[in-house]
Amino acid sequence: MVARALVAVLLTGTLPAMAEKPPQPFGAERLASFQTDVMSFRPPTLGGRQFWADQLVLHDWRIQQNVFTGHSRLLDPSDRRVASGGYDECRDRFETIQAEQQIPSLKPRTVVLLHGLWRSRGAMRPLQEHLSQNDAWSVISVEYPSTRATVGEHAAVLKRVVDNLEGVDQIDFVCHSLGNLVVRRWLHDYYLPACEALPADGGSGPPRLGRMVMLGPPNNRPELAGWVVPLDVTGQVYGPSGRQLNDKWDELAPTLTVPPCEFGILAGGNAKSGRNPLIPGDDDLVVTVDNTRLAGAADFRVVPAIHTLLMGHPDVQAMTERFLLEGSFEGSGQRQPIAE
Repeated sequence: MVARALVAVLLTGTLPAMAEKPPQPFGAERLASFQTDVMSFRPPTLGGRQFWADQLVLHDWRIQQNVFTGHSRLLDPSDRRVASGGYDECRDRFETIQAEQQIPSLKPRTVVLLHGLWRSRGAMRPLQEHLSQNDAWSVISVEYPSTRATVGEHAAVLKRVVDNLEGVDQIDFVCHSLGNLVVRRWLHDYYLPACEALPADGGSGPPRLGRMVMLGPPNNRPELAGWVVPLDVTGQVYGPSGRQLNDKWDELAPTLTVPPCEFGILAGGNAKSGRNPLIPGDDDLVVTVDNTRLAGAADFRVVPAIHTLLMGHPDVQAMTERFLLEGSFEGSGQRQPIAE
């Protein structure tokens, strides 16, 4: 080929015509770029409200399971789906991402947040942001489908999340409303039996239980449930958990263990006759102050906040952090315990 080209130059003084590159379709580079973007596109989600249960949580990354189909998905901190399919498939994908992005592990002390009935982990965001400013711990917020299952089934969700907390030595809880009953059921069904099953010489067991802060907890049969739950004739509004707060309370109550750790209670109220005329005494519009009480509490306070806004109240945030650090809401010498 080279020799022929040299002969052509000597005879004609010109180079022979070279084979031309086939013409490219207009916008081919743009099309290739678009295809790459499509392949890497992470569709946004709502983060799992009511239809997804967390299986693994690391900071704001999470693997969730759909309550209807049973399939799993991996969400990034912006709640965009990164992978879906089986749990193992999502776990493998996340471990690859964790190594590539050098996502840090949780700290040995981790605070677990649980939302209440009809809410999502987004309701806990103000409190999560406040507590995350303290370097003493990591903070994770757990999503569970509060209106789609029973308290016992929610406790099973919590168990799986706790079982996947790698490198965590101590867990503390901060829970709103129904979330407190989920933890108490988890203690009854899983935590205490696991501790009792440990061999006498020790061995690996669940993380040590630190402290717990209860926000507006319905620790006793909530009067408002007697008004609103019967109106849900289809059972689709409040779900199985809602029924347990009303006509199935007597079955639920014996399975709610009093936390075997320091715990404090923050109730919403106005120190007067209450906000809701449907329920007696002082209240936060949903739960009465009296119904939040639980014997054995290390400290108890009433704050001027309504039920749904407790997590964002500055006093609640400050007192929650102080209790986690010191075991009291306003200093160790100013406790108001509830006698057993």
